Amino acid sequence: MKPKPKETEVAEITASWTLPSAARLGSSIRSKGLFLEVRARLPVAARKGLSVKAGELTLRLPETAAAEFPKLTAIIAGALDGIESLPVIPREIEDILAMSTTERHRWLKDGRLPSIGTRTVRLAGRARKITFHVFDPRVVEDILNECRVDAWREDDAVQAAENRRRAAWKAKLTRLKKTADDATPAQAADEGEVSSPNLLHGWAEFEREGLLR
Repeated sequence: MKPKPKETEVAEITASWTLPSAARLGSSIRSKGLFLEVRARLPVAARKGLSVKAGELTLRLPETAAAEFPKLTAIIAGALDGIESLPVIPREIEDILAMSTTERHRWLKDGRLPSIGTRTVRLAGRARKITFHVFDPRVVEDILNECRVDAWREDDAVQAAENRRRAAWKAKLTRLKKTADDATPAQAADEGEVSSPNLLHGWAEFEREGLLR
């Protein structure tokens, strides 16, 4: 058997750019998103030559593409200009702030996580479109630096505990009322029970406090 001829190495030309830290926000998922935005600006034939690793973009093409190389590098440089202002999408903000999808939905709904609008895209290879909220990268950066997510989780835990306490109290009052309603008038009189909450001493003041809301 004849040995296979060695593949000759193809000479390449390369150029590299570092993604700004203000754009990446410490997230590899955000870096990948920025990479995809930049790559989409390139001609289809040149897109495979662009890669990203550790926050650095690299364009690598064979020397035969030397004539078009300056044009491609100019496109990439232009795409990077102001890229730190590119809106943050859901999967990126979840990675940057280490939050779950459930937390994102909850904090978006109650206004703690402000949206700057929505974006609609068509899923690859599908006819269906999806719409999602996007976020201001500078607001996301402030939330990250001020550790607001930790404070939000503490607030949610306190509120959840209060909701459980109120629910338990409501359930207890419901059981007591049912017991009183089931009792015969004679039994209620013997046991000194009151069949209606409206007759309880101080009940009106209790309701005004809103403890059962």
